[in-house]
Amino acid sequence: MKVLANDGLSESGINALTSAGIEFVEAKVSQEHLANFINENQIDVLLVRSATQVPQELIDECPSLKIIGRGGVGMDNIDVEYAIEQGLFVINTPNASSRSVAEIVFAHFFSLARYLHESNRLMPLEGDTHFNAMKKSFSKAIELEGKTLGVIGFGGIGKEVVKMGISLGMKVKVLTRKPKTETISLEFFDGQKVNFEITSTNNFDEFLNDTDFISINTPKTNEYIIDTPQFEKMKDGVFIVNTARGGVINEVVLIDYIESGKVAGAALDVFENEPTPELQLLMNPNLSLSPHLGGNTLDAQEKIGAELAMQIIDIKTKL
Repeated sequence: MKVLANDGLSESGINALTSAGIEFVEAKVSQEHLANFINENQIDVLLVRSATQVPQELIDECPSLKIIGRGGVGMDNIDVEYAIEQGLFVINTPNASSRSVAEIVFAHFFSLARYLHESNRLMPLEGDTHFNAMKKSFSKAIELEGKTLGVIGFGGIGKEVVKMGISLGMKVKVLTRKPKTETISLEFFDGQKVNFEITSTNNFDEFLNDTDFISINTPKTNEYIIDTPQFEKMKDGVFIVNTARGGVINEVVLIDYIESGKVAGAALDVFENEPTPELQLLMNPNLSLSPHLGGNTLDAQEKIGAELAMQIIDIKTKL
């Protein structure tokens, strides 16, 4: 069995595959040459992240493929339904990057609540001339403890965001399509563990009305989850972070509500137009921005590689 990880694979993943007698092919092939490379090298397994597209045409052109794997959660760059119809295994790593994404959610929340995103922009330019003025302008910062955290989505990432919110002393609310109850476990360095039962709601209005911080952690959607009607029902001074997918929040409307003061600040790690976000987003001082870094940590990449390798080895035994 031959594996091509076109967007890279961690050392732990490569080692696990080769130890199981699976050949790892090291290459980064452009999209237009990918089908030829797969066919010439008789690749059985194609692993991708977000950069490589796996549409129906590629699947049709590459009869040697048996497994398509996505390092990460979202699989909108893969024609999953068609691949399964053709008898291919389609795998991803829903748990490997959850912690990393949840941590960047709170990195942005802290940055917004303490004006760090704006301070980091201004200090190099005006720190030596307007130090006291900036100190005064950033004096309305707030703490997260005691505030209400609203989490949209209750998958692996959503659960990690809930855990962190609880650990910070926040009140937690979760929005899902159908109400459900999950047990959230907080494990500590000394072996102690505390369990919390969290029941989600599907009442959007109730979810929004007193929420101070909103984290969006859903798969890609065909329409906006957050648009004008939802902004209107939010609490004044709300903070919003989107690490899900571009297109789940209306970015143009978001700017309007930031400028009106309804939204105190927002953070975007994903954008409707990637990799070329709108200039008005990039220049807005009330936005904390990152270039789709959610799962982009060394720790997450090691977990992703190991999780993909484990699934491939398991499938190999069944073929």
